[in-house]
Amino acid sequence: MKVPKIRNTFCKTCKKHTEHKVAESKKKTPFTAHPMGYGNKKTRAKLRGVRGHGNLGRYSKPPINKWKLAGKKQSKKTDFRLTCKVCNKSSTQRMGIRAKKVEFV
Repeated sequence: MKVPKIRNTFCKTCKKHTEHKVAESKKKTPFTAHPMGYGNKKTRAKLRGVRGHGNLGRYSKPPINKWKLAGKKQSKKTDFRLTCKVCNKSSTQRMGIRAKKVEFV
């Protein structure tokens, strides 16, 4: 997938549309920034307001066939960091797009 190096988007700090520099970074999980941020499984279930904890996603995937990962995705979602050229503040994109390879043009 080809992506432009400079994109014109809305900047939250400038409160207007400005040019942004686009850079790709690794996808971060909820635990990378603050390892204890989400608590343990019981705390997370309590936050969701679920008493019986549900099936924990056990039945959302097909059963394992020949010991391969079932329902595995072919590609990861993109994670772009947009840095404003005026105020130099950076923000992340709202939604990622699935792509095997990202090329900046």
